[in-house]
Amino acid sequence: MKTSEIRQKFLNYFVAHDHRQVSSSPVIGPANDATVLWTNSGMIQFKDVFVGLEERPYRRAASSQKCLRAGGKHNDLDQVGFTARHHTFFEMLGNFSFGDYFKKEAIHFAWDFLTGSPKEGKLGLQAKDLWITVFGGEDGVPADEEAMALWIQAGVAPERILKFGKKDNFWQMGDTGPCGPCSEIHFDRGASYPGDGHPNGEGDRVMEIWNLVFMQYNRDLQGHLTSLPKPSIDTGMGLERVASVLQKKDSNYDIDLFEPIFKAIWSMSTLQVDEHRDPTVKIASQVIADHIRAATFMIADGVIPSNEARGYVLRKIIRRALRFGKRLSMPSGFFAQLPNSVLQSMQDAYPELSTEIKNIEGVLIRESKQFEQTLLAGLKILESAKLVQKTLSGSDIFKLYDTYGFPLDLVEDWCRERQVRPDLKGFEEEMAEQRTKSKVGAKQGVTSSQDLSALMKVTPTIFTGYDHLYGNAQVLALLDSQGQSVTSLTGEGSLLVDTTPFYAQGGGQVGDTGTLKFEGGYGTITDTLSPADKRIVHKVHIEGVLKIGDDVHLQVHAERRVRIRAHHTATHLLHAALREVLGPHVKQAGSVVDEDRLRFDFTHYAPLDREQIELIESSMNEQSLKGLPSHIEELPIQEALQQGAMALFGEKYGERVRVLTLGDFSVELCGGTHVANTGEIGLIKITQESSVASGIRRIEAVAGIMALKYLQENDRVLSQLARSSNVSKDQLASVFANKDQKIQSLEQELKKTKLNAASNQETQDTLTPIKGGALVIRQVEGVDGQDLRQLMDRFRQQHPQGILLLASVLSSNQLALVISVSSEMPHHAGDLLKIMMPLLNGKGGGKKDLAQGSGTEPSKVTEALEALKYSLS
Repeated sequence: MKTSEIRQKFLNYFVAHDHRQVSSSPVIGPANDATVLWTNSGMIQFKDVFVGLEERPYRRAASSQKCLRAGGKHNDLDQVGFTARHHTFFEMLGNFSFGDYFKKEAIHFAWDFLTGSPKEGKLGLQAKDLWITVFGGEDGVPADEEAMALWIQAGVAPERILKFGKKDNFWQMGDTGPCGPCSEIHFDRGASYPGDGHPNGEGDRVMEIWNLVFMQYNRDLQGHLTSLPKPSIDTGMGLERVASVLQKKDSNYDIDLFEPIFKAIWSMSTLQVDEHRDPTVKIASQVIADHIRAATFMIADGVIPSNEARGYVLRKIIRRALRFGKRLSMPSGFFAQLPNSVLQSMQDAYPELSTEIKNIEGVLIRESKQFEQTLLAGLKILESAKLVQKTLSGSDIFKLYDTYGFPLDLVEDWCRERQVRPDLKGFEEEMAEQRTKSKVGAKQGVTSSQDLSALMKVTPTIFTGYDHLYGNAQVLALLDSQGQSVTSLTGEGSLLVDTTPFYAQGGGQVGDTGTLKFEGGYGTITDTLSPADKRIVHKVHIEGVLKIGDDVHLQVHAERRVRIRAHHTATHLLHAALREVLGPHVKQAGSVVDEDRLRFDFTHYAPLDREQIELIESSMNEQSLKGLPSHIEELPIQEALQQGAMALFGEKYGERVRVLTLGDFSVELCGGTHVANTGEIGLIKITQESSVASGIRRIEAVAGIMALKYLQENDRVLSQLARSSNVSKDQLASVFANKDQKIQSLEQELKKTKLNAASNQETQDTLTPIKGGALVIRQVEGVDGQDLRQLMDRFRQQHPQGILLLASVLSSNQLALVISVSSEMPHHAGDLLKIMMPLLNGKGGGKKDLAQGSGTEPSKVTEALEALKYSLS
């Protein structure tokens, strides 16, 4: 049975049992939850539903979820390739109940689907090959006798059911919150496999294939458990694992999903066929096969290699694959040629991959080239590293590994060749410290002190702000400045009402501000937020006494909203223009839209040149001048995506979404406020283009009245410069070009003068006799970089033999040094430089005959020179 058939059978089975089939969310964790870097299980996209912060129009769901485990708590990266089961990327089949059915139905569904007839769309596994484990009780939490009885009722022989403790059969979302016992289903692959034949035992003979979590408790801050009023179900079955069972394969890597990938790998490897059986070769090929699946989906979902967060994990995965590629004698750039093999095996389930392949290949090509440069840079750093008793420090190894991505095994090779001891213990200590620091803390919400579950008890807010800027409402809840519920409010606090025209911050758009009036008082609304699903919180300052139940009149600041709308719609035009000019690989990576400007982050691999910026500006303004109508409609999300609407990766969307269409130029999902037609935007002007991170660019722009103000200010500055230069504005460019040429000419003359002066300071040279020759020192001022090396060439002509040192003071906190050693001397210039660097708080390096460095403490140059003389005495 093909893996694609298993996936579809699972979904069909649960749809037939009244479950809503829900599409996989991206491998990127939810944008509103900083505790989750990656989607590492099927329940992640339903997390807010389970904890009561989100409501959905269905209570049963089933999905095949793209998952990634390569960082944080679930870090399988170092195991991947070495075992038959570990992966960075995998798929999780799951069925879920949100307060609907519970243990009886979940157990029946699982057993029926696994053991039922394939002719009925089930898997047909034999009951004799399956084991069940249940929670046996621990720390005062009772054993799950109910589940045990239900498994027997479903048809499991009692002797095939075993009890285990919390470690194996109790699940919880976090230190607090929903938790409960779980039942695991294990498959016995037979006596030919090593192992004791029991679940959770030694060896690979018995492996877990499905976990059923019964969320029936809530754990409070004191660790006490109370029963949940609406128990829920969360299950997860590894698709690759169950496929290996049904296809009778020893390893997940042997299933059909990997066949096209391995075929592509071996077509590029220059190893002989008989070498493929080597265990190290097999491991290397499995690492590459797994990592290309992970990298393909990560990039498709908007991740770009960088040195931070998700981008750093992607970079590690790519570089790990490139390193293992050396074991297979793969050609340069091989990794970028593999995404098509992933598309071949996964396109039926994820057709969107086909539109991303060129971008994925481009990212991998650039990252591969950069890694080659990293290796060269890392070797230079190693050559200049300070060795203490022929030991390379753990901190230096960690810096190479963490900052530069230099592989540890290559560091060990370098040390072995030079008979240097690598401090691996110190390296591991640095790694452990980093892991401690990198544990992602819980995200502080916009109202972190509030109890969000309490907000969910308030009636959902009806938002009227798409059509109105004012309205009457009734006060449903009040919070003081500390976020605590109160019955009346004066001064700073927060307000929830039944209906509001105020837009809550979201989708990059800032929250509305405005005023409110009520009998006996008034207030100012300083911000609007939505910390809980469909509950809108107004930050307020109240004059008078406002009480729960009071009627209020709300008024949005109209002019501010108009400017925000213009900037938000302009952002959509900008996104479309970027894709038009730069290519379809461009994706939104974040935005901020307020009354003064717009800021748009997007995926792109290079800075924009002036011509590209002007083309983007022209495209946006062309659409603005056309007065394109803004067509907004609400659609089921799947229908919207099928119609070509673009979604922001990592953003959470409901079952129904608002779709903004601007003529035939842009179609995107967006819940923000927008102009009625693009003519209301007015002029759009890009003010800045910059880098945010590796692979992420940022454009800032202004629209409408703010664009006019920007141009007026620029014109004012140009007029002032023209008057001071006594020329017209259109002559300014040539005037400044001429001045630049004059400045450069004067700088060159000054450098030449300094160099000549320094060359003629021979009478000031300090000569110190040393064994085998002499040390000649010359101190100069203001000569740096290439000029200092040029000066050394002249210095050497004056002193053909011996050790020469040039020390140039550049400023009160900057010093440059060059050391030259003639061929007959036994000393190494780089080693001599290292003697001085610690005293000067500097760094540098070089070869035997020439070394160059710099320091930040020129005041200690005399001390450093004495140390050098002492070492040569």
